Amino acid sequence: MFITHALAQGAGAAASAQPNWMSFLPLLGMFAVLYFIMIRPQMKRQKEHRSLLAAMAKGDEVVTNGGIVGKVTKVNEAYISVEIADGVEMTVQKNAVTATLPKGTIKAL
Repeated sequence: MFITHALAQGAGAAASAQPNWMSFLPLLGMFAVLYFIMIRPQMKRQKEHRSLLAAMAKGDEVVTNGGIVGKVTKVNEAYISVEIADGVEMTVQKNAVTATLPKGTIKAL
């Protein structure tokens, strides 16, 4: 009687130990979804922002993080000078620029 229970118990443990790798499939699936929904688009945006900053030149019209719109007058390695009104220039970090505007967008300057 004891031997029958021992065999049955051993067979059940061996059967449940076999599909352990199957328990990782939902975790891998969630990581794949997270990658394609969050990580990959963020990397794409970062790449576009780096190319925007590298292509910035004098005369471009830009918008900063703070919402300031102006025309680029000087470009350095880490900073740019932006003319926000006639004779009014401010220096901002290059990373603070969020977008470039089409030429002629700013007509009040």
